[in-house]
Amino acid sequence: MEKADRDSQIEGCEMMLLNRNLWIALILLVFPAISFAGQFSVTRVADGDTIIVVNNGKQLRVRLVGIDAPETSKKKNQSGQPYSRKSTRYLASLVLNKSVEVKSYGTDRYGRTLGVVFVGEKNVNFEMVKAGLAEVYRGKSAGGLDLEPYWNAEDEAKKAGIGIWSLGDKYISPKEWRRMHRK
Repeated sequence: MEKADRDSQIEGCEMMLLNRNLWIALILLVFPAISFAGQFSVTRVADGDTIIVVNNGKQLRVRLVGIDAPETSKKKNQSGQPYSRKSTRYLASLVLNKSVEVKSYGTDRYGRTLGVVFVGEKNVNFEMVKAGLAEVYRGKSAGGLDLEPYWNAEDEAKKAGIGIWSLGDKYISPKEWRRMHRK
């Protein structure tokens, strides 16, 4: 094979690698759920479905995707939904001051990272639903997130009458509670 032919083949291979790398970069930009995962330290639990994490000095606010916990009050001297404090405390017991992995499903309209949070192998989002301290999120689902295990855990918690489900007919979903308390 002549040198010119070899150089041409090498150049063709280099071009294919460059194109492949460009496609990978494009995919990571278009599908942020694939591009973001990592270990973080949980520094604060804001409520039953939102945490603050830090990695290398970078702080992120993470909204636990796929779940909706009882709403805490935004005003002093006002209580939030029933089980809002218990939900927050339980989430704190699972993650506060621990190293967690966050699998991102993009961001929400408030700029929070939508994520599934893991402590070791334990899916914290799932554990919140299983404990009856959050329901499955009733809005638009994050693409690629399998909610079936969450729905099954919610059904089990309802049957057992634990957490928010112990309220029976008095239970109001966080989505409805936010609608009722909107200014």
